[in-house]
Amino acid sequence: MTMGLSMALHEQSVLDPRTGHVVNRDLANYHIVSNADVNTMEIDWIDEQDPHVNPMGTKGIGEIGIVGSAAAIANAAHHATGRRVRSLPLTVDEFIG
Repeated sequence: MTMGLSMALHEQSVLDPRTGHVVNRDLANYHIVSNADVNTMEIDWIDEQDPHVNPMGTKGIGEIGIVGSAAAIANAAHHATGRRVRSLPLTVDEFIG
């Protein structure tokens, strides 16, 4: 979910218009949210047994939170401003004007 927050509000690849190459190739110029940026998150686990998934009976569900977080933030911004922005990251400039 922290990765989804980062995707929605911060992460953006900058491309050189002449070559199409990514200009911000390291994390020095590519801000990402870390756990220290997030105050509190409440997460619920689904207690479900599914022995057919794999021999251990485990499932990977981490990726689901990434997409859902970004979508929830975009919907909250739409609800607050009345403007629907369909590109990430969400910036103030997209909601003004």
